[in-house]
Formats: sequence, structure tokens, C-alpha cells
Amino acid sequence: MEMEMEMEMEMEMKGCVDMLEKLDIDSSKHVLKFLDDPGDLVRLACVSRSWRNFVIENRFCKDLCIKMFPEVCHITRVMECKNGVDPPPIGSSKVLEWENLQREHKIYACFTRELMTLVSDKCCLQFPIGASSTDNYPDESIENTLNPSPREFERPSYWSSQGASNIEAPETLTYKLKSKLCVIHEIDIQPFQAYFQRGSPIYSAKAVRFRLGYSKLSYSLESEDLDDLLPDHKCDDNYVWTYTSPDFPMLQENCLQSFKLPRPVLCIGGMLQIELLGRVQRQEMDALYYVCVCHVRVVGKPLMSRFDVNIPLDYTLMYFPDAKDVISTEERGSDDHASGWQAFISRLREIRAVRGRNYIFNFLLGNGAFQEQYDSDEEEEEILPVIE
Repeated sequence: MEMEMEMEMEMEMKGCVDMLEKLDIDSSKHVLKFLDDPGDLVRLACVSRSWRNFVIENRFCKDLCIKMFPEVCHITRVMECKNGVDPPPIGSSKVLEWENLQREHKIYACFTRELMTLVSDKCCLQFPIGASSTDNYPDESIENTLNPSPREFERPSYWSSQGASNIEAPETLTYKLKSKLCVIHEIDIQPFQAYFQRGSPIYSAKAVRFRLGYSKLSYSLESEDLDDLLPDHKCDDNYVWTYTSPDFPMLQENCLQSFKLPRPVLCIGGMLQIELLGRVQRQEMDALYYVCVCHVRVVGKPLMSRFDVNIPLDYTLMYFPDAKDVISTEERGSDDHASGWQAFISRLREIRAVRGRNYIFNFLLGNGAFQEQYDSDEEEEEILPVIE
């Protein structure tokens, strides 16, 4: 019976019969949902006017994008910006509705294609935001985790948590990615081996978990507003996490350990938090448990030029068709003073919220031994406007 149906369909195709006329709408939708390449949908839309209308009206490109990258479901609308400006709507309501569907089809087809064809061979980290605790700042700060070498200037390079008597005490490391839109495939972490201590202990964690999302600090949002807006997201004081990975066990070994995500994840917002769960090594000196990380690397690919996202209130995906494929400022080594200053200010605001104002003073002065000298609120208020 199945063979007869296949032969009949083949004969109809040879006779140039439109299959949409032979199948009902639900059956046609079911068949097309098995396509996993946006290029196939684009080619189908070129077969005839009826096929084009069918593909666009049923939003197959958007559904495919959400199927491949579930984080896309939070995007509420799309915008095509030519010369940096969204063209104003002109025409009747039906005409505008059809134009919006066509624009959505085009943007999601391009967006899905770019997400699927990205080569994930680069580190997506831009700079660290802060750690939940640090034992000896700045010698053991989170900045050291960006250095791939375990030694720098003849000194060990690593981040260390503060000691804890509770073996289950967690720690977090928070980083800013190179773009607000990044496809992440895996995250690599190397625990630190204290070769200068007796027995050369390795201060790894029991397990690790990853969160991806965006910062509330950049958008001046209140927690209660986000709880109502995004009830399915995990929110804390400073961030909204749109993706949380499963727990990965960590080995107590001095090597770069790879933690591959179950699927490629689209990070919307450009923030990464590493949760180090539990401790395994106790320091002989004070009998406290520590976690130490030598190096962190995020393997993926940032979307740098053609796409951007406006978050979090409207979650607008912006498409710039005229943009050229360029590499980031960090990769090409150019001296872009304007973008560098904006990144610098953004980093200061992030750090102030996580680590406090005194941490900023240390950062600006580059002096780890700098002590708190601005105790009065009056003196702090005189300095902070300069930073902001």
C-alpha cells in the first residue's frame, strides 16, 4: 500500500501536479515540519506563489529556528534595519500584515542559517565580571582565569575562593561574552594544582553547572518587573538566566576539562555564570576547603555584525542586511576608542554591583594593596559621578 502511494505521488510529480492541492493543510504542515534546513524552506517558497504563501503564512522558518534553538522562543518581534533605521510601516492593515510575515520569513531564514553555519572554534569570553569570593585579591583574582598558562611572570596564575568548612559550599564565576548573541557549544575549565604545597593538591570542584543570560544592570530593571515579565526564567539580584545546563562532574585532575553542552545554545544577552558545586580538597594550613581555577575557555562563535537583540522588555531581533561580516575589535586589534570606552564604563557598572565600590577603586588604581579610604558617603558621591 505504501509503495503504491509513493508511485502515485511520483507520477503526480512528473505530471507537475501541485501537492498542496492533493493534501489537506494539516498533512502538508506535518510533512514540512520534518525539514531541518532553512535553505529547503527558502527553496520551497520559490516553487510557486501558492507554495510561497503557504510557507510564509505558516511561519515555518520561525518554527524551525525555535526547534533548533529553543531560546529563540523569547523573541517577540523582528526588525529589518537598513542603513541603521527600521523603515516606517506604510499601507493598509492587510498589506502590513503580509509584509510583516514576509519580513519575518526572511529574517528567521537568514538567522537560522547563520546560527547553523557558524564555526565554533574561538573563545567567546570578553572579560570577567566577578567571583562570589576571592581569597587573596588581586593575586588570586578571577582575571587570572583568562590566562591559558598556569604561570605568568614566574608566578602561579589562578583564581581561588575563600576557605569554607562546609564541603558543599558553592562558588560562582561570572563573565561577559564578546557579543549579546553567541552560540555556545562547550565550556572548558582547568582546576589549579598547588605545586607549591605539600603533596601538590588539586583544588577542583565536585561538579559544575552553567547559566547563560543577560544582566539587569544594563537595563535599569527591578526584580519584581522581571518576575512578572519572565516567570519561567531564573532571576537573581543582577542577572536573568535564560538557560541552565545540567550538572557535569568535575575530575580532580590538573588538565583542561571539556564540558560539552547537550546541544548548541544561543546565549541572548552575552552573560555567562559558572557554578562550582561542592569542594574536594582541604588546605593543610587552615583545614578549610577551597576551589581554585587555573583557566576558563568558552568555545563557540559570537554574532558580531548582521544581528543584534534588544532586551529584555520587547526582545526584538534586529537584522542588518547591509552589514558586512567583520571581526570584533578584540580580534582585529584595532584602536576603537569610542567602543573601548563604552565597554570600560559598562564593565565598571557591572563590577560595582557585584563587588562594591571599593573594588572599582582598586581596579582603577591598579593597586591590590589599596585600602578603603572613602568611608563617608559624601566622599563616595563625589567620585562615583565621574565613573558613571
